[in-house]
Amino acid sequence: MILWQNGPVMAGRCGRVNIVDEYTRECLKIHINRQVKAADVIYELSELFLERGAPDYLRSDNGSEFTAEMVRGWLERLGVKTLFIEPGSPWENGYIESFNGKLRDELLNGEIFDTIPEARVVTEAWRKQYNTIRPHSSLGYRAPAPETYSLRQVANA
Repeated sequence: MILWQNGPVMAGRCGRVNIVDEYTRECLKIHINRQVKAADVIYELSELFLERGAPDYLRSDNGSEFTAEMVRGWLERLGVKTLFIEPGSPWENGYIESFNGKLRDELLNGEIFDTIPEARVVTEAWRKQYNTIRPHSSLGYRAPAPETYSLRQVANA
């Protein structure tokens, strides 16, 4: 699982955290708010961990919301190892860099959001399309969500 803080989504200050599964390439969550704090990261991850189980490791940049003692301690108690990429080394995390480029090219460069709720609704619609319809060359030109669904069926059999 990959976490990534990224730049503004609208005029004014606004933060975004993308959560992407490295294996399936599925975008699990795009969290948008005025600020992204450690408590926001824990909340979003706890929702995903309840739904999907905790991953073996979590890769992220060195943003303060990811390196905060509260987040690191919580992940350690759950047995989730953290992998932080080196500052200024985006090539260490090619999956999220690719995802961020697609999000920018396919959505953010063509939109101007006036409010946080608007940004959330439009981004969530794009995320669903990205996961269920948009073909991914790394997955044999299939969308990631059907791959995830079939993997869950095998795991539950």
